[in-house]
Amino acid sequence: MDRNDPLRNFRFRLEIDNITRAGFNEVAIAETTIEAVDYREGSDPPHMRKLSGLTKYGNITLKSGVTVGTNALDLFKWHKDVSDGRVTERRKKVVIVVKDEAGEDRARFVVTDAWPVKYDPSDLSAKGNEVFIEVLELCNEGIERIK
Repeated sequence: MDRNDPLRNFRFRLEIDNITRAGFNEVAIAETTIEAVDYREGSDPPHMRKLSGLTKYGNITLKSGVTVGTNALDLFKWHKDVSDGRVTERRKKVVIVVKDEAGEDRARFVVTDAWPVKYDPSDLSAKGNEVFIEVLELCNEGIERIK
């Protein structure tokens, strides 16, 4: 009998249009919700019906260690372009790929029309020895699992 073990959450990669990035240490995929709308016509029984309303896609949060060198500023520049008012041409497709124990791609989440709404470099402390982390939060117009 074949085993079908669940995927682990520590093997993944992120693909962002035109941004080459070696890796992220954390990716938070927010929930997708569909609003329920109460509805009742005058001739209906004395209780509400539920209709589907708007779908809301939560933000994606990316965390990575701050690096130097080629492509090190790509995420910050993306955020800067958006903060300068160039949102429309800066929307990107983000793909989150989850791998199995053997390193094979097993699950794929496609995030459409994503753009940064928050950039947060971590605090600095002369007393610490933690990795310097930057956080980028992306809003989006759709999250779909395609694999």
